Amino acid sequence: MITIFGASMSPFVRKTLVVASEKGLPIEHKPVGLRDKDPVFQAASPFRKIPAMADGDYHLADSSAIVHYMEAVQPAPAMIPAPAKARGKVIWYDEMADTIFIAAGGKMFFNRLVAPMFMGMAGDEAVAAKAEAEELPPILAYLESVIPASGFLVGDSITLADISVTSGFVNLDHIGYELDAAAYPKLAAYLAAIKARPSFAKLIAAETAMLAKLRG
Repeated sequence: MITIFGASMSPFVRKTLVVASEKGLPIEHKPVGLRDKDPVFQAASPFRKIPAMADGDYHLADSSAIVHYMEAVQPAPAMIPAPAKARGKVIWYDEMADTIFIAAGGKMFFNRLVAPMFMGMAGDEAVAAKAEAEELPPILAYLESVIPASGFLVGDSITLADISVTSGFVNLDHIGYELDAAAYPKLAAYLAAIKARPSFAKLIAAETAMLAKLRG
């Protein structure tokens, strides 16, 4: 059985867990921290990044690499489509989410939640506010412009593209960010539908409950 290491509060860990759920792929989830001494985690992630994965004695790190591995292990239902143009678009959205969107949203998430709640230090609100005011709006506008009538970014069923993008928005939800549905109506409807899927909804509920407990 595949074991996924890392807390689902990470959008990258969440991505792998949602993909596994959508594929019906049985996994074991171990929500370890970056400094965890678990020897299997340490072997799987030599630079202590999450998520990491173990499948027997095979180890792997990085969310996109793990998703590609799961796709090869269990091809159906496909989260990365085979046709060249569809595959290219899915990989683009995955990379855009990881390197552009989550990089911007991460400044908000870290400074408004991770630093004060998990590290006992004040976040830099100026950095978070700048990301929200300057980096986030072009991303939102882009997504609003590309969401098709199908309700999925690529094709007519959920793919890694939808999962990667939506996972980043879940983190914004956790810090109380509210998307302007009047300004981005297609994006708002799209995100509501994807987050309502069982694969996302179960994780979101657990994460929300955990944060509520920590906030007292």
